[in-house]
Amino acid sequence: MGSTADKIKGTANEAIGKAKQGIGEATGSDRLQGEGVIQEVKGKGQKAVGDAKEATKDAVNKAAAAANKNL
Repeated sequence: MGSTADKIKGTANEAIGKAKQGIGEATGSDRLQGEGVIQEVKGKGQKAVGDAKEATKDAVNKAAAAANKNL
């Protein structure tokens, strides 16, 4: 999966997690609140993976460009 897909899925999971937490609070459902927290954290992790992939790709591209420039 690419960095953009990871970021999109992460953002979606964060939003759904926050919504679950809100609904859980409104209805008094500890289970739904807990699921929301877990899903939100999962989303933050997915976004971090996407950011790391993008940073790695950028670093590789810069190194390749520098190597090609020196040839």
